[in-house]
Amino acid sequence: MLELSQRIFLFFLLSFFTIGMVNAQHEPEEEHAATSESHEKEKFNAGEFVMEHVSDAHDWHIFSFGEKHVSIPLPVILYSKNPELHEGKSFHVFMSSKFHHGHDDYNGFRLSHSEENKGKIVEVDEHGTEIGKPIDISITKTIAGIIVSAIILLWLVFSVAGSARKNKGIAPKGIQNLFEPVILFIRDEVAKPAIGDKKYEKYMPFLLTVFFFILINNFMGLIPIPPFGANVTGNIAVTMVLALFTFFITTINGNKHYWKEIYWPDVPVWLKFPLFPLMQVVEFSGMLTKPFVLMVRLFANMLAGHMIVTVFVSLIFIFASLFSPAVGLAASPVSIAFSVFILLLDVLVSFIQAYVFTLLSALYFGMATSDHH
Repeated sequence: MLELSQRIFLFFLLSFFTIGMVNAQHEPEEEHAATSESHEKEKFNAGEFVMEHVSDAHDWHIFSFGEKHVSIPLPVILYSKNPELHEGKSFHVFMSSKFHHGHDDYNGFRLSHSEENKGKIVEVDEHGTEIGKPIDISITKTIAGIIVSAIILLWLVFSVAGSARKNKGIAPKGIQNLFEPVILFIRDEVAKPAIGDKKYEKYMPFLLTVFFFILINNFMGLIPIPPFGANVTGNIAVTMVLALFTFFITTINGNKHYWKEIYWPDVPVWLKFPLFPLMQVVEFSGMLTKPFVLMVRLFANMLAGHMIVTVFVSLIFIFASLFSPAVGLAASPVSIAFSVFILLLDVLVSFIQAYVFTLLSALYFGMATSDHH
């Protein structure tokens, strides 16, 4: 992670970019009446600014300065449902730079600006009318962030395993010394108490993988420099997949007692009678809401942290565009101070959310495999 001084430097740099952009857009008073309409269009939109930085995209945006946009293009992979519009070709692979930040069409495709499909790739006919969406399996910013985090995770795991093999019987050193206490904590304080001393080992690979995957992606999202900065755990599709893994493992490993408690619990007969299966409905609903809660908790907490930071940064833009560049510059120290505070708070939240997701997964595994008492 970046040092505090580096973070402050980055945010000051961003504030000066903002002032420069506002100055570049500022016009003399005598021309104001003739260009009032264009000024309205160029006015800073805080909502778009925040959503651009927390949502997925087909390129990795770095910064904008006036009309200049600096970004890293990513591969676009599409399967067209209308190959007749593309000389009979169904599969299309190209870089997102072909769209020129959404200003141009390419090969019958464009980044939509409509309310319904904004930011998504759509197909267009010869008249430029949107006619539908292709099957999009592109490498977006979120997917690129997952690939980077997976590479880092694999490197860390193999490094720690190799170090443990070499240093068998002696005190751990280096990166092993950092990871071993965390691994032992997950084993002794999460897996064993929740699942049991006899059954926990089967679930340790998944629990460790999901803990470190969430933790690494949480930390990567706090570093505003590519290939970091992707809001992976703030994407509901990612948290949904993680929650589904927990759900499927719980369901597959559920024993006879687990399913009995769902479909024929130990309650008065009138509550579980087939003509009025109140408890079965309640228990079955609970089985489905557990992964839903896992998904929403991680998504909401990580998304909120990123949004708050960008909201504080956008205050510089808002004051500069509403009043003057000097007001924006005067507001920047306060905005930066609050942003740094939220980023530091997010470090703690990153640990807590990785721990909570892992703990709840372990509890669900323990409930599914517990013996009847």
